[in-house]
Amino acid sequence: MVANRINEVVRYEYADRPEAGNAMAIAPGILWLRMPLPFALGHINLWLLEEDDGWAIVDTGVFTDVSREVWEQTFAGPLHNRRVTRVFATHLHPDHAGCAGWLSQRFDVELWMPREEYLLCRILVADTGRPTPQAGIRFYKAAGFAAESMDHYQKMFGMFGKYVAPLPESYRRLKDGDCLRIGQRDWQIVVGRGHSPEHACLYCRADNILISGDQLLPTISSNVSVYPTEPESNPLADWLQSLDSMKKRVRADVLVLPAHGKPFRGAHERLQALIDEHRACLNELESVCREPKRAVDVFPALFRSSISDSNLIMATGESIAHLNYLRAQGRLTVQTDPSGIKWYQSADRDRTGA
Repeated sequence: MVANRINEVVRYEYADRPEAGNAMAIAPGILWLRMPLPFALGHINLWLLEEDDGWAIVDTGVFTDVSREVWEQTFAGPLHNRRVTRVFATHLHPDHAGCAGWLSQRFDVELWMPREEYLLCRILVADTGRPTPQAGIRFYKAAGFAAESMDHYQKMFGMFGKYVAPLPESYRRLKDGDCLRIGQRDWQIVVGRGHSPEHACLYCRADNILISGDQLLPTISSNVSVYPTEPESNPLADWLQSLDSMKKRVRADVLVLPAHGKPFRGAHERLQALIDEHRACLNELESVCREPKRAVDVFPALFRSSISDSNLIMATGESIAHLNYLRAQGRLTVQTDPSGIKWYQSADRDRTGA
């Protein structure tokens, strides 16, 4: 997540927030549930949409004993033991899809999810217990990992499945532009890319409400990373295009229900702020690379917080995403030295001050 330079543009809608196991009404038939996370963010917002015969769930939390306990409290409390009608996962990350398979099985209901998210989630869960692939070792060596960082990566490989219950063998596909009737509302699927392959947001135009997942957050920029499976990818181009596209597809005064933080208004201003801060980071990164740099050398241009083993993979992936974007624009070159390490340098050193 790049350093956040502009966050004063958002206007929060609620002063309070629900405690774990309780829920807060956002609008008739829409409940806000906060689920604890065993990560730095600390929580995820989940959304419960009332239907005639029960409640649809949008995003699910990680698959842990704590999450299952909170869900049981929610079933008995705010949902009054009414059935779950279906489960939606905006995208594949464990805090969003972790309990999706468990909930689908527990209530014998369908999982709704974009195709690319569903398939990649199943692939990543299948990595659990596998040895670290050589492609991953080469990738992080090229980024400049020290021996101890490489050891940590190899120990952590395959941990995705620890937090994600197996997904069902079949699912219902969400596609960009789909219109779904959920309870008394029509919701349009708005897909964004870059943070994940095919992230689905739910937009109710009539009531001017957007369930944004990680695609639009009030105070942080979602991680946009390159991974060893596709080392030459350019997800930041997808991310910036998606942010710009969303400004055209949702109203400026939409009520945004994000995955992290509090519900807010000011979507267009926030979308532009995200674009602007990434552009500023790209300019700073190009300047930093007047002299050759490895991916791990450029963290100060992108992040305000310190980088440790707990966030090194995300920071490295995000750095390479920005480096690949500049390469695609012809603003950086890259050379691989005899030891396999990649060195990035500004293509026009005169223009950047070299």
